[in-house]
Amino acid sequence: MKIHEYQAKEILRKYGVATPRGFPCFSVEEAVEAAQELGGKVWVVKAQIHAGGRGKGGGVKLAKSIDEVRRCAGQILGMQLKTHQTGPEGQKVRRLLVEEGADIKKELYAGVVVDRGSQRVVLMASSEGGMDIEEVAARTPEKIHKAAVDPMAGLTDHDAEDIARKIGIPDKAVAQARDFLKGLYNAFDETDASLAEINPLILTGNDKVLALDAKMNFDDNALFRHPAITAMRDLDEEDPAEIEASKYDLSYISLDGDIGCLVNGAGLAMATMDIIKLYGGNPANFLDVGGGASTEKVTEAFKIMLRNPQLKAILVNIFGGIMKCDVIAEGVVSAAREVHLKVPLVVRLEGTNVDLGKKILAESGLPIISGSNMADAAQKVVAAAKGSN
Repeated sequence: MKIHEYQAKEILRKYGVATPRGFPCFSVEEAVEAAQELGGKVWVVKAQIHAGGRGKGGGVKLAKSIDEVRRCAGQILGMQLKTHQTGPEGQKVRRLLVEEGADIKKELYAGVVVDRGSQRVVLMASSEGGMDIEEVAARTPEKIHKAAVDPMAGLTDHDAEDIARKIGIPDKAVAQARDFLKGLYNAFDETDASLAEINPLILTGNDKVLALDAKMNFDDNALFRHPAITAMRDLDEEDPAEIEASKYDLSYISLDGDIGCLVNGAGLAMATMDIIKLYGGNPANFLDVGGGASTEKVTEAFKIMLRNPQLKAILVNIFGGIMKCDVIAEGVVSAAREVHLKVPLVVRLEGTNVDLGKKILAESGLPIISGSNMADAAQKVVAAAKGSN
């Protein structure tokens, strides 16, 4: 789950991470009131969407008067903000963050992520902030400094201070930077986050460390432990199909292809998308119905896939283990009838009760195309999709 910048900063402040003062706003008048409450002579008006690159897309503006705050807020609120992370359709801006201006001496980067290779949480930092950290890692990897964290000890003073010095924090600010980085790690750890990123982390003119921006993502499987964070979820920022899928415990992600995929198991779902690509097709979605898919879940999965106007064919790829093939076959037949399926449907079944499952499909009277194995099913669904063009 993702949250907005102002929400991430709210969490980080509880762990001692310094941020500029600011207020979330939902209207132009609220933005003006926020600037008046903050005082000063410079304010930053920032679009709040779940995507990076907002500044390049015109979603972050500097205002040097209350009238400019009003004008900037009016320009940003309601705009369809397009960045490299939103895709060409962009994302409508419904919230703003109005913050006090900051005296920026140097832009840095800090982030906490899970390193799957070492199976440790890792603190990453760089002297090159304010830009895509992926680009820094690709072009100048020596500027990325890392510290793997022992889960029993947490981020130590020594490691935090070492990282701070390596990214150019001056000696007189190292102690503050140490506490800042430890607070960032503790926020990540205690909220079950999957990402906690500050870009840019700035050094001010008087050598203070400040989180000018913040991004936090959370492990969905741990949200039951964090009702306050769950309450921060903004459904306006999420794909309606993915929201609907979550109601039925379906793991669904929209893609830009035209072949729907209904699979049991995340690994098999990934392999199914790969083999569709191998034979010249483009998957329209990732959809894992899990190991205990009921007829209702399968029916809802079909309905969600069929909302995509680009859909030209569907591939159902099931390996029956806990989920028996006859059960999934009954679900597929029932779902196809209920939704009055109009696009070609290819089904590949393997595993427990496979013969019974195939018999159910064959006797259904529906124009279901049978795949003898994954390669055969993939070739047939790609051909069916192209044939419906």
